[in-house]
Amino acid sequence: MYLKWAFFLRSVGEDLNMSILVDENTRVVVQGITGKEGSFHTRQMLDYGTVVAAGVTPGKGGQEAEGVPVFNTVKEAVEKEGVNTSCIFVPPPFAADAIMESSSAGMNVIVCITEGIPALDMVKVADILDSSESVLIGPNCPGIISPGKTKVGIMPGPIHKPGHVGVISRSGTLTYEVVDQLTRVGLGQSTCIGIGGDAIIGTSFIDHLKKFGEDPETHGVVIIGEIGGSAEEEAAEFIQAHFDKPVVAFIAGQTAPPGKRMGHAGAIISGGKGKAEDKIQALESAGITVAHNLGRLGETMQEVMGKSC
Repeated sequence: MYLKWAFFLRSVGEDLNMSILVDENTRVVVQGITGKEGSFHTRQMLDYGTVVAAGVTPGKGGQEAEGVPVFNTVKEAVEKEGVNTSCIFVPPPFAADAIMESSSAGMNVIVCITEGIPALDMVKVADILDSSESVLIGPNCPGIISPGKTKVGIMPGPIHKPGHVGVISRSGTLTYEVVDQLTRVGLGQSTCIGIGGDAIIGTSFIDHLKKFGEDPETHGVVIIGEIGGSAEEEAAEFIQAHFDKPVVAFIAGQTAPPGKRMGHAGAIISGGKGKAEDKIQALESAGITVAHNLGRLGETMQEVMGKSC
């Protein structure tokens, strides 16, 4: 089904020369490919048309999984299959090492799906990535998709459509809801990125806004934020100063009480900071349209895009 959908998207007549970070030339290695989650989502990625060129499970090199050759290390996968992007389905105690292995092997993009990686482990990862060219998406994220070209992670392919709206989200499930709305109102997507809901993640809203700002085929961006931290406020400042494309935002967790974690490790109001109303105020003060009704976000983006034309 997914493969047929991918071929359909490639035939709709839209210019598919649009996306950031991943495209049809991306060659993926799946770390943890022989596990239940890794094998299932490898199959989904292959069905979508993603070039999954290799898998890695230490001790199982020389085998195959879902028709994909398995290696003991990412370095071997690079040497034998020329992979440039990794997708990680490794249990939390070993996921940080998997990220650092991918970075050491020179992966352009690292997508870590794993939830529950200890914060201290991610501090070490962040230090390594500071001196690396690798871009980490996640952890605790659904990954990235360039509709009609490739998907790396667990996003459902059929709801996406190639187009000109970039999506950056801290929430996986809300990403799917918003993308479905965009597709239904006729707004395709250039690239959709789930940056992850943990307190320590690899890339921020600003990191991806910079890339969308430079991409001539991305005409507008949807930001899906949530309570906790200050990422949305920082994004608002960046957009006001440096981003001239239309942006629509939604903040999840508007009814969350202080001190209670809501879903994600990073979604907690603490020390009087991270409240939804503060984020909404910062975004609106920067001239960004904030959708207060999630059910109308697709229509809201359609209206904003229409005004910008």
